[in-house]
Amino acid sequence: MDTMNAVAFAYLSAGIGAGLTIIGAGLGIGKLAAAALEGTARQPSATGDIRTSMLIAAGLIEGAALFALIICILLTVKAAV
Repeated sequence: MDTMNAVAFAYLSAGIGAGLTIIGAGLGIGKLAAAALEGTARQPSATGDIRTSMLIAAGLIEGAALFALIICILLTVKAAV
């Protein structure tokens, strides 16, 4: 396999990996928000606690997604060199 094909496959795989990462993060945050809204509807007095837990979990999901995107970019740059 020549170098040009390897670089093309590196870019393709990084794009697919980044897309899957964003889809996973979107699904995770969507499920999290739905559960938080349902919990708030069932027990309005716990809104503050639910919101705090939701924001912490959303931050962790976003952090994992950012980490995965950085790994995709680093692998692409390493393959291109």
